[in-house]
Amino acid sequence: MREQQAAALPAYTGKDLGATWQKDRTIFKLWAPTASAVRVLLYATGSDDEPGAGLRGYHLMEPAGQGVWQVHVEENLAGVYYVYALQFEGQEGEVLTADPYARACGINGRRSMVIDLASAAPEGWEKDRRPKISAHARCIWETHVGDFSADPASGVPEKWRGKYLGFTVEDTCLDGDPDKPTCLAYLKRLGASHVQLMPIFDFDRIDEADPDGYNWGYDPLNYNVPEGSYATDPYHGEVRVRECRAMIAAIHQAGLGVVMDVVYNHTYQPDGWLERTVPGYYCRRTPDGHLTNGSGCGCDLASERRMMRKYIVDSCLYWAKEYHVDGFRFDLMALEDVETMNAVRAALDALPGGRDILMYGEPWTGGGTCMDSGARPSDKGALDVLDSRIGFFCDATRDDIKGGVFDPRSPGYVNGGPYHGVHLLHAVDAWLDGEAGFQPRAAGQVVQYVSAHDNYTLWDKLKLVAGRTDYNSPDADLLAQNRMAAGIYLTCQGLPFMQGGEEFARTKGGDGNTYLGPQSVNRLDWRRAAEMRPLVDYYRGLLAIRRAHPELSGEAGENAPILLAMPGWLIGFVLEKADGRGELAVYYNPETTSQWVELPGGPWRRLCDGTRAGAEPFGDELSGYVELAPVSVNIFARQ
Repeated sequence: MREQQAAALPAYTGKDLGATWQKDRTIFKLWAPTASAVRVLLYATGSDDEPGAGLRGYHLMEPAGQGVWQVHVEENLAGVYYVYALQFEGQEGEVLTADPYARACGINGRRSMVIDLASAAPEGWEKDRRPKISAHARCIWETHVGDFSADPASGVPEKWRGKYLGFTVEDTCLDGDPDKPTCLAYLKRLGASHVQLMPIFDFDRIDEADPDGYNWGYDPLNYNVPEGSYATDPYHGEVRVRECRAMIAAIHQAGLGVVMDVVYNHTYQPDGWLERTVPGYYCRRTPDGHLTNGSGCGCDLASERRMMRKYIVDSCLYWAKEYHVDGFRFDLMALEDVETMNAVRAALDALPGGRDILMYGEPWTGGGTCMDSGARPSDKGALDVLDSRIGFFCDATRDDIKGGVFDPRSPGYVNGGPYHGVHLLHAVDAWLDGEAGFQPRAAGQVVQYVSAHDNYTLWDKLKLVAGRTDYNSPDADLLAQNRMAAGIYLTCQGLPFMQGGEEFARTKGGDGNTYLGPQSVNRLDWRRAAEMRPLVDYYRGLLAIRRAHPELSGEAGENAPILLAMPGWLIGFVLEKADGRGELAVYYNPETTSQWVELPGGPWRRLCDGTRAGAEPFGDELSGYVELAPVSVNIFARQ
């Protein structure tokens, strides 16, 4: 479908697409302006393999204006499954599709389900509230629902391991030792503010009935339905809804926010539910009619088209309102156009407390795409028009600290390439000076990080650069590099982010792409977390420093960092409050030998010496020259 044809289709302005349940009737509405006839088929079960399976009947749908087909079925259909059957002029037979606007589904997502959302709420859900988290205290910790509690040492009951309910177990610990917390108890102690969950919407390429199935989840199927493999019962659609909400409520109860990793840039199959309802409309195509492949999946979604934009906005609002999520991380955000991203931001802002809902994403694509004329991709070249409260992952910070992700042996500032400090100087104030070729409008727009689910874990990257293959060995020099990497991005202004387990030297044995498993490689190793307790405590201390000193985030209206003249490849800076009183002095020493620097003014006391970190100063008062340990970050507070 060409751009002009797509633009000529009527757009629907209502907010009730899908199946709207009422006690005595259900209203089905589907936007399918090019269809010539539509039926809704009702089923007793979500698949033909279940007891009692069979067609309950069907209802003809009628045109209702603005390209919508609808039917009112005068009975209580809660728990009934359905699909649509569409006819198109000049095409033989019907096209069967699940409801792209579905809020529940059966096993493996092939049939949608009518749901009474109120009946699918866990106990106390009406009291669940997003925690109040100050902007300067934010730090994102990323995990996968399956990875989080799948380890037999997690302390979670076996039936809940790798499930939504794995987050709901209180006071879990290793070997019965409360001083070795696991799962949510561990997170509460660590001090991160938000948990970013890799995709929890219903995704393809996994059999939800297979307990050994594994996938990261970047294969979207049903955008407004929780994934069934994380539920204790994938057959009954209300279970996954209830248990997903219970997980979010438990994380909120622990004082943390929930960020949802969303993949609105493509569907797994070129003929997904959206494309089946309006063929040629939802997916981008080249002028000669081929599907574009900016997502690497051969079916990019055309966010710039009115009904695709509406779909994305409505979907985000749905998760924010019905699941109380605290933020959205957009996969391959540059495949979304700026107008759509700004529309999502504006819609979230209009919710009660909506301005506190986070939005950030990857400002790149996986290949070329073909947006309709006039649309701008949400990449780093569009920061002049992208809302300043839509953040982006900063690959410049990532690669300058530890080395490039596409060359496993390329070093960064902390592991043999100190010359990266020439660029890393600009990360300190979140690249606000534009020296990296992009121009953020606010420090909080810049997601500062060194590792995420993609590519090698930080520990494996350090091992690869060092040419070592014993990934489980806790090499002292690499532990120093790990601590330094954390010390840098956690003292740079911006929004800090970490891959779950980075803080205990998480390893995947040198495998840089484990999206299909196995879970034995992906799951968080809670025994390793206990063994690496000194490293975990170091991260914990850095997070405490950041919470205690708002100026580190750049969110508190403080002055910009004042860079100090440093010998060699050292970096040093002072962060002052608005009244000019020096508050913190921070030094990065990438050298493999101790270095001496002169503190400005004084007296000062240490908050971090490269091995130990915390919000409470330790050691003697210092002034004049001080020693910086090799490969370390040092933080001093003025007394």
